[in-house]
Amino acid sequence: MIQTVGVIGSGTMGSGIAQVAATAGCKVKVFDTKQEALYKSQKALEKILSRLIEKGRIDNTEKDRIQKNITYVNALKDLSDAHLTIEAIIEDLPIKQRVFSELETYVSEDTIIASNTSSLSIASIASSLKKPERCIGIHFFNPAPLMKLVEVIPAVQTSEAVLHKVTDSISNWKKIVAIAKDTPGFIVNRVARPFYGESLRIYEEGIADIITIDTSLKEIGGFRMGPFELMDFIGNDINYTVTETVFKAFYYDPRYKPSFTQKRLSEAGYLGRKSGKGYYQYDEQGKNIGQNIKKTIVSDLIEKKSKNELSQYIFNRVLVMLINEAADALFWNVASTEDIDNAMTKGVNYPKGLLRWADEKGIDWCVNKLDRLYTKYREDRYRCSPLLRSMNQEGKSFFKN
Repeated sequence: MIQTVGVIGSGTMGSGIAQVAATAGCKVKVFDTKQEALYKSQKALEKILSRLIEKGRIDNTEKDRIQKNITYVNALKDLSDAHLTIEAIIEDLPIKQRVFSELETYVSEDTIIASNTSSLSIASIASSLKKPERCIGIHFFNPAPLMKLVEVIPAVQTSEAVLHKVTDSISNWKKIVAIAKDTPGFIVNRVARPFYGESLRIYEEGIADIITIDTSLKEIGGFRMGPFELMDFIGNDINYTVTETVFKAFYYDPRYKPSFTQKRLSEAGYLGRKSGKGYYQYDEQGKNIGQNIKKTIVSDLIEKKSKNELSQYIFNRVLVMLINEAADALFWNVASTEDIDNAMTKGVNYPKGLLRWADEKGIDWCVNKLDRLYTKYREDRYRCSPLLRSMNQEGKSFFKN
């Protein structure tokens, strides 16, 4: 039974994880080397809990209970009594390895040491430990208290006992667990790449401007945010780095190729909301006040379409690429059918699971759309997943058979 949790890093993610564990009744210690960062985390929690009281979701007694469950420390050795430690610091492998190696000298032999990394190899992180079998990935989504999904990623070294203990504990924290293979991007950051990448490709080809692309995916697809709005929200520097990391980790597979447009925005400091400019411009309150970059018109290369036809084309093209990626994740046993769909609906709020969406559209529709794209571009980026092709030939679907 995990009763004491250590959280390494008091940023937004670390603070959110601490709140989740404390709400579930765990004693939590939040570690950071900077006292100012710990103070900021404490004040942020006060503000969040006070807001929950205003909304009638908790009362003062519950607020006091959660706050009393959390203490703030600035020495790593203060986590020595933790049953589980979760690291939520910078996405830098050597730094994580150094922290884990030092942490292991303080904690007991039974302590589970976990990373909240979104894209780095859990096996590489675990290799820094004398007991790598205790290491596992526990990937929360931001904001951790609100997002239901947690990806749990066992490394090749992780013991079955650790995997079971972690999945049981995270489930007891009222989270939905999706178990993922230790591959680049795990489930969400792998499967979601076309949402950004194919939208950028459509923009770069001059087919539509960013507002049209965002509007098409929201109005036809039901996505809460368009890809460009979401990249600005995440931060173009962060989104680009994740894409680049996944691209390199997959040995430069063209399906994950980063965009020069996003690279240039990152280089220019157009990071999105946090810098006031990205694909859109933002006022001091972070409100979107209009498009920041313009469309390059390549009218002689584009088939003339009505506004509705163009919107449908954009949606279909992005959707089929997302479905293809989800199908390929299943083909390579990254996760189960249910976990892949849960990851996308609960981790990034997609309106439907992509594999259920594939059934709805028809596997033949998916294969035909992908084959048409491949015929046009002759790029490996548009290769149809072997799973989709075989399912189409056998008349199968993901959930109906």
